[in-house]
Amino acid sequence: MPPLTQKLITSTLQRYWRLTRGLTMGAQALVLDDQGRVLLIRPTYKPGWHFPGGGVERNETASLAVRRELEEEAGVIAQSDPELFSLYANFKSFPSDHVALFLVRQWRQPKVPEPNREIAEVGFFARDAMPSGTVGAVHRRLAEVIDGRATELEW
Repeated sequence: MPPLTQKLITSTLQRYWRLTRGLTMGAQALVLDDQGRVLLIRPTYKPGWHFPGGGVERNETASLAVRRELEEEAGVIAQSDPELFSLYANFKSFPSDHVALFLVRQWRQPKVPEPNREIAEVGFFARDAMPSGTVGAVHRRLAEVIDGRATELEW
């Protein structure tokens, strides 16, 4: 899909959500492998590398949403309950948007999904070898979770 078309669709959907929902919620997962590498995805609909995750649907808990998104986007199946790390305001995206960050400590990945219309790439990366374009939120959350830096309120 051409970038201009994708931007128009995203903008239209955000306006719709602002009018129909008092609050929007996203759930993202921080998954580390046994070598300390972090799982990242590169979506087709926005630039950069991000944690896997997405929107919490109606009648779905944030924990179930993060499990669903992990499996859909990265082929990762959580084998224990995702642990809520923190809740962040994401008002730069649009008013009343929030992101729940979960730590997924026990998991398996039977198969890495092929690139598709939503996800261009999936991979595990060492902190000192993050791919070009890794978004700032990933670096900030890793510093909070791994280095013990104080948790910020903004995503």
